Amino acid sequence: MAGSPPTQRIASVRRRFAAFCASVGLEGAPDDSDIIEAFVVRGLAGRRPSTKGTYRSVLGGRRGPDDTIGPLTPFRGAAAPRPYTPAERAELLSMARAQRTQARRHSAVVMIAAGIGAGVSAAELVALRGVDITPARRGIVVSVGGRRPRAVPVRAPFAPPLAAAASVVGDGSLFRPGTAERTYKNFVNDFSRNLVTDPDGPRLSMGRCRASFIGDHLARGTPLSVILALTGIVEVESLLRYTQPVPGTARSKAELRRQLAAEDGR
Repeated sequence: MAGSPPTQRIASVRRRFAAFCASVGLEGAPDDSDIIEAFVVRGLAGRRPSTKGTYRSVLGGRRGPDDTIGPLTPFRGAAAPRPYTPAERAELLSMARAQRTQARRHSAVVMIAAGIGAGVSAAELVALRGVDITPARRGIVVSVGGRRPRAVPVRAPFAPPLAAAASVVGDGSLFRPGTAERTYKNFVNDFSRNLVTDPDGPRLSMGRCRASFIGDHLARGTPLSVILALTGIVEVESLLRYTQPVPGTARSKAELRRQLAAEDGR
C-alpha cells in the first residue's frame, strides 16, 4: 500500500543510493553489484552491519506488479559480461584500426587497450588523460582516478598501442579527445555503438573489456587481494560474477572468502 512504512523505507534507500551515485559521477542501477557494494561500504560508513544488510537487500530486491518491490532477498549480482576470447580480441583490434577516421581509430584502440589491458570502467575511461599513462620497468602503468584510485600495470599486447595513443594527446583526454560533453552517461556506449563493424563479429563493450581483464588474472591465478587492488572492487564476493566463465575458480562467495583469508594468512 502506498505510503506504508516498507514503501517509505524503500523510497528512502533509493534516494540515498541515487545521491551517492550522483556524488561520484555514476549512474547506479539495482543490478550493478560493484556500485551497490561501494555504496554499502563507503556511503554507509559507520552504520551497523544490520543496517548495511538491509540497504543491500532493498537495492537487490526484485520488482513486482505496479513497479513495487517484491519480497526482499539477499542480492546476488547479475552475471558478468562474457570475456573476449583471444580470437575476438584480435578481431576487435583489427576492427578498431580499420575505422574510417583517425579520431575513431584512436579512441577504439584506447577503449580496447585500457579496458582489456587495465580493466578500467566506462567512467574511468572517460576521465583518463594522456599523462595518466606512464612508463614502467616491464611496460606501462595506468593511473586511475575517481572513487577507486589505483595504479594498474599494462603489458603487451595492449601496452604499446595505449602508450602510443597517450603520446599523441599529452595532457588531453585519452578517449575521444576534444571538447565533447563528457558527463553524458552514454558517452562510451554511443561511441562503440556507432563503430563500423562486421555484423558477425564481436561488438566492442566496456563491460566485456573489463570482464576480460579480470578473467585473465583469475585464469593466471593472480591472488584475489591483488585483483581487488587492480580493479578497485571493494568486496571479494563481487568477484563471483566474474569467476563463472573461468575454469578452476571459486564457485561461491564462501569459497572466495576462504581463498582470500588463506592468502592473508600466508
